[in-house]
Amino acid sequence: MNSAPVPQPAPTSWSDPTVATIETTTPSPALIELAHAYGVATEYNGWKGALVQTGQETLRAVLAALGADVADEDAVHRSLREHHEQPWRRVLPPTVVCRYGDGPWVPVHVPHGTMMWCTVELENGEVWNASQVERWVEPREIDGRLVGEATIEVPNNVPLGWHTLTAHLEDGSTHTATLIVTPRSLPLHPAIEHGRVWGLMSQIYAARSEGSWGIGDLGDLAETASWAGEELGADFVLVNPLHAAQPVPPIEASPYLPATRRFASPLYIRVEDVAEMALLSDAERDRVRELADLARSSSTRLIDRDAVWAAKGQALAMLFTASRSTRRQRQFDRYVRSEGDGLVDFATWCALVEEYGMPWQQWPEELRSPRSEAVAAFREEQAENVEFHMWLQWQIRLQLEQAQREALEAGMEIGVIHDLAVGVHPDGSDSWALGDALVHAVSVGAPPDQFNQQGQGWAQPPWHPGRLAELGYAPYRDMLRTVLRDSGGIRIDHILGLFRLWWIPQGMSPKDGTYVGYDSAALIGILALEAHRVGAIVIGEDLGVVAPTLRETMLERGIHGTSILWFEWKDSQFLPPEAYRQLCMATVTTHDLPPSAGYLTLEHVAVRGELGLLENSIEEEKASEARSINTVVAAVAARGLLPEGTTVDSDSSQDQVDDVVAALHAYLVQSPARILGVAVPDLVGDRRPVNQPGTDKEYPNWKVPVSGADGNPVTLEQIEASAFAQRLASVMRGEDGRAEG
Repeated sequence: MNSAPVPQPAPTSWSDPTVATIETTTPSPALIELAHAYGVATEYNGWKGALVQTGQETLRAVLAALGADVADEDAVHRSLREHHEQPWRRVLPPTVVCRYGDGPWVPVHVPHGTMMWCTVELENGEVWNASQVERWVEPREIDGRLVGEATIEVPNNVPLGWHTLTAHLEDGSTHTATLIVTPRSLPLHPAIEHGRVWGLMSQIYAARSEGSWGIGDLGDLAETASWAGEELGADFVLVNPLHAAQPVPPIEASPYLPATRRFASPLYIRVEDVAEMALLSDAERDRVRELADLARSSSTRLIDRDAVWAAKGQALAMLFTASRSTRRQRQFDRYVRSEGDGLVDFATWCALVEEYGMPWQQWPEELRSPRSEAVAAFREEQAENVEFHMWLQWQIRLQLEQAQREALEAGMEIGVIHDLAVGVHPDGSDSWALGDALVHAVSVGAPPDQFNQQGQGWAQPPWHPGRLAELGYAPYRDMLRTVLRDSGGIRIDHILGLFRLWWIPQGMSPKDGTYVGYDSAALIGILALEAHRVGAIVIGEDLGVVAPTLRETMLERGIHGTSILWFEWKDSQFLPPEAYRQLCMATVTTHDLPPSAGYLTLEHVAVRGELGLLENSIEEEKASEARSINTVVAAVAARGLLPEGTTVDSDSSQDQVDDVVAALHAYLVQSPARILGVAVPDLVGDRRPVNQPGTDKEYPNWKVPVSGADGNPVTLEQIEASAFAQRLASVMRGEDGRAEG
């Protein structure tokens, strides 16, 4: 998500224990206890070091969103009692997540004195017995009957995977729970077990070839991977989230606010690579070329997704209606079966949006649930259009397979690494299809900090922690599987969200939110399991203020962290490369900062000044940022990577800037980080930010194509011909990164 500017030396150290209170009302002891029971924070450490207490209004709103009755104090006491009794009303917990070898103990609640036994059915169909543990627990009276608790032990050699735990009662009834056995830790990828890898970071929509339709596509991704692997010696290409947005204008530009995280945007399809192109008539081929020219002409300086899709959608519709061979149809049918109801629901939502528009909350009531009879009838009436949207996802899958195949054939050790956004659009398909697995009465965001003192709201509904467990974590698993398929790795944006998220109740400001905790052992474990099954590496974006033990947990589970050179300060001192973590991906820049050349020449200050986002004058901000940047440059020069006394500012020549950019990357090479990344815009001296945090319409976020130092868009072919790209690749390969003095 949004990242902070380079830290400035702090004039004071915050140790004031003063308690700050957001709201004047004080929660009752029962409300505080209920909040703790649900994992809702009643206090947290603010950015100034003070302890911030969560007010009563926020706690009540968050608890109500989680399903607790908090209408009055009596309701709070009833909810607290019901929450404590809830496990005793279940024979088995809905889901049991453990690490391989743990052999967890699982409580089984049955009428007192009832005989029972338990079995484990493995995902391969084998059935194992689970033994009962001699352990006495005092029975409880629940709803007028005495309920006892038995304890069973799952065998500690149950293999990794998704299994079913079943309790068999003497009356013949059975009760099941999902049993998920996860890896103790992800093993190091063979490529980094005794060394390191480096690769490119690409916003692929922005890295456009001459053959793409005004927006970078999966053909461009395959070309980038092939070139980077074959000619630069790179081992991966990390791409922006490819998640799908809505299929009608205005199409959401941000890859981090998708309609769904499970399926991808058909904007990325390379039309000419669809096999059915061979079946078109000459006239139809001419029409495809006309549409391609129209799309390119609409997106010269900025990427116009609406115009591109208007043209590309027409071309793809022509290809969809082309006659498919029996073999080709079988392949498509096989893909549809493999994706199950999730694909059908997404395609149905797309067809409904085309018919009724957005948001889905304003559709006729009977269409607001994917399982309704009205939706089933609509799906049947619009069967061809629903099939079209499923077919689009099949084409994306085929082209992603091709991109990964070409990456590995070009010598890459890892290939394509996908990015997983932290959440979804509140009006998107996941919001519609996943129902109460998401909490719609709140939004995800971030608490106040030094750079956003009112906090941040991201307009995304979070997972419901309890409901996710009741569903056996299936929606989370299915999402991960789709993103991980045909890839070498996954980056988790804001991995803190697998531990806790900042919830903002509807109608309240971001500063009035609070943290809600998640079962991180389950979420991290399932992530590790699904990555392990396909041999993928996992990178967590753990920038900024993180939850206690987060980084220790990531290290223990074999998940790489993230280090951005500009943010690597401690106690007002810029860190030497030796202080970087081993298990991390280290880069100079990120998508929430300008490219390296732009940062060095203070482009971010200029942009923020034009948009009125500066607290001080532009001259003061430039002077302050230049001091901080040149502190970094001096540290790099002290390593022999630049001539002593080197400085850089907005007036520096391109040659000077190139030297510093190369040296910054050479600085990273001196670190122990096992993964190093280079932003594609840095290969050509691009200066414009792709995203300006804190803006919406004021800046063309996510619409800026890769450009040269002069601000003119460049093609992928020009990027590949860049001499500076070869120079940076040489640096990343560990060859001499020093600039001549």
